[in-house]
Amino acid sequence: MQRALAEDLARLPELLQSVRDLAARELAGMAERPVVRLDKAPDRAHLPADGVGAQAALTRFAERWAPGMSGSAGPRYLGFVTGGATPAALAGDWLTSTYDQNAINAADSWATALERETVSWLRELFGLSQAHSGAFVTGATASNLVGLAVAREWLGERAGVSVARDGVGALGPVEVLSGSAHSTVLKALSVLGIGRDRLRPVPLLPGNREAVDVDRLADALEALDGRPAIVVANAGTVNTVDFDDLRAVAALKERYDFWLHVDAAFGGFAALSPAYAHLVDGLDAADSVCVDLHKWLNVPYDAAVQFTRRQDLQVRVFHNASPYIGLPTQDPDFLHLTPESSRRLRALPAWFSLMAYGREGHREIVERTIALARDLGDRLTDLDGLQLLAPVRLNVVCFTLTDEPTRERVNALAQAVTESGEAFLTPTVYGGTPGLRAAFSNWRTSEADVDRIVDAISSAFSSAP
Repeated sequence: MQRALAEDLARLPELLQSVRDLAARELAGMAERPVVRLDKAPDRAHLPADGVGAQAALTRFAERWAPGMSGSAGPRYLGFVTGGATPAALAGDWLTSTYDQNAINAADSWATALERETVSWLRELFGLSQAHSGAFVTGATASNLVGLAVAREWLGERAGVSVARDGVGALGPVEVLSGSAHSTVLKALSVLGIGRDRLRPVPLLPGNREAVDVDRLADALEALDGRPAIVVANAGTVNTVDFDDLRAVAALKERYDFWLHVDAAFGGFAALSPAYAHLVDGLDAADSVCVDLHKWLNVPYDAAVQFTRRQDLQVRVFHNASPYIGLPTQDPDFLHLTPESSRRLRALPAWFSLMAYGREGHREIVERTIALARDLGDRLTDLDGLQLLAPVRLNVVCFTLTDEPTRERVNALAQAVTESGEAFLTPTVYGGTPGLRAAFSNWRTSEADVDRIVDAISSAFSSAP
């Protein structure tokens, strides 16, 4: 065994303690850490020939790279929709790497059984039926990809072909209808060979909404003259967290032939709160569902889950036929259900967090962060020169400048907030108007953090051109 590797093995407990100490120091200072790092990264070093050993590598990382890590795990990183990692989820993530299970099948461990248990808990959490099977994937992009891949195979079934076997060319043009489809849906359509331009935008409800007009959706389905289609419904849009009327959309299946895929990447967590669960009423009627767990469940990247009612079609698309693996059984292994074959046990951090805090603990995170978002929205409304672009429906505050909200001026405001180190917001365009998004989903965020965020935005606005 190479010298440095042998020495690390002999001193493994001490090495893990050193890593633990660094992690504890970093987490203890997370609330005061600059939310982003914009200065120049170190120049690239040469690859060591012999290596310096893990302890020295840890020291060099702490000196050269650790200072440049963002505070994305902290309470004032409001860009995108980014959760943190609860203490239990962090413990589970460390053990995921410790056990280093390749959770592809049940041939060598209980890892897949643990994933099935975790999926069943999540299915219950989101109010889905026993008919929905699920599996862990990397994120919302992969989850939407899997759901739409199964939908593509369903279209083939309707046409008497197997896209998985014959190729997408055997299917012909596909109709995909949606009101406010997320960019990952377009990416999935591209990867699946359906094509980005096959997405047919359906008009939205009037009155500053991002939700689909169900009557206009019915008109679009009627115009297909009986041809089957894919409908992508939204449970939480990225700009204003608007929700399609899922129950009404699903009711259209009584008249029209379509696969209903629901993108509930973070809006699905509304199901945890009695006050907001009505927003996802009808989610259980979906044929496939996307939920992103490294957002509001606050487990480390990367983790999401996909659900579908047609696991048989999912196996047809993703099965891995090999003599050393074997064919799919009635209860198929996970390598037959997702794009990955090798896959880490990313269910373990979710299992830990769900076991540690239960439904009520995660409900509290959801409701608290919604309340904080609403508080920020109210306080921004009170600031002269800023206005909301839409009501704060859930956990995202979408706002802009009252006067001359040009892209340049809005980006300058965002840059000034970022340079303060106090908060991070992401730019957007809503209704043709450039604006900023503040997305709340981190379990650490508190009222004191909202005070600091408001101060940072106010100061940045005062100093911006």
